Amino acid sequence: MDESQFKTLRELAKDGTLSQRDLSRKMGLSLGRVNYVVNVLLEQGYIKAERFKNAKNKVGYMYKLTPKGVSEKIQQTQTFLRQKSDEFEKLRSEIEYLRQEAGIGKGRDV
Repeated sequence: MDESQFKTLRELAKDGTLSQRDLSRKMGLSLGRVNYVVNVLLEQGYIKAERFKNAKNKVGYMYKLTPKGVSEKIQQTQTFLRQKSDEFEKLRSEIEYLRQEAGIGKGRDV
């Protein structure tokens, strides 16, 4: 699962009534990319779509995480948290190295 799929899963877990256009705006992805990601998540069985009437008299979809989707979201959250923590530690080390190289103390801004 890539990061855009994971973020889409997270957003839909928070609010399954978001339209693909809303997801696009919220996530900073093109509408086409969001459509692709949602379809992948549907095909893989992580979400299901149910039709509903929205306030503008249009038919929309409500996205719900399946049990498989909830399980995958938990697993991916742990994976991404580990990856981001590793990236953070590498950046912290690099920043400290650069500060030492530049002779800048720990509490001072560059």
